[in-house]
Amino acid sequence: MGRVAVLGSLNVDVVTLVERHPSPGETVLGRAGGRFAGGKGGNQAAAAARAGASVRMLARVGDDDAGVAYAARLRALGIDVSAVSTSAGAPTGTALITVDEHGENSIIVVAGANAEADPSFAREAARLGPGDVLLCSLEVDLGAVADAARAAHAAGARVVINLAPYAGLPPDVIALADPVVVNETEMRQLADSDLLPQSLLVTFGAAGARWGTDGVDGIPVASGEVGDTVGAGDAFCGALAAALASGADPQAALEVANAAGAAAVRWVGAQPDAAL
Repeated sequence: MGRVAVLGSLNVDVVTLVERHPSPGETVLGRAGGRFAGGKGGNQAAAAARAGASVRMLARVGDDDAGVAYAARLRALGIDVSAVSTSAGAPTGTALITVDEHGENSIIVVAGANAEADPSFAREAARLGPGDVLLCSLEVDLGAVADAARAAHAAGARVVINLAPYAGLPPDVIALADPVVVNETEMRQLADSDLLPQSLLVTFGAAGARWGTDGVDGIPVASGEVGDTVGAGDAFCGALAAALASGADPQAALEVANAAGAAAVRWVGAQPDAAL
């Protein structure tokens, strides 16, 4: 079984629960929903570990209590955090999240240390090999993602790029990803660009997902069982990477990822039991 290296953000999610999301210029009352471990990278790493993969985290935190607490949480989940570096000048990333009564969310991310480039990530990616998977998302320095993706690919590892939040990467990096993972909004943004993925996986929320000729239908979740949708896409990606590292074919990997995404909407927050 291959290893999964996850290059992505580590954020502290500050969640507020509201009846409905405010319109521009409007104030609505909310209640505290908690302070949780989040960030696309951390969410995906936790999901890959839950799916049984051996996971190494490539990320950057601040020299603060939040960064220490987050690294300790990942370590407790069995994730290798030896490649998590510390910034001397930027705080650990923060995400401000509002969740309405239907479980829909809106998110503002303050990148903090996540935005700093770290050349060590490419060196770590170069240590991967055939059967391993590098999973990247884009809440971090894009140059670091591109360098790590190239290094992992050159070493024979599989590169999975979750193009979220949407940003343009160099064409050669998009072309080497197998697959590029996008949701419907990101798919439209990708279609409007000059980027041409050789392998594209599109998620459709509750309607399922499609990867080339392979596809899965959504798994119904009763409205009363929905905690929120925060992190469902990350759970999908982490489980997908774990399945691919185990040798699963695309259809089997889709099924594992689809089940993980459906499970993730049943709890509040981007990860289960993630209070910090």
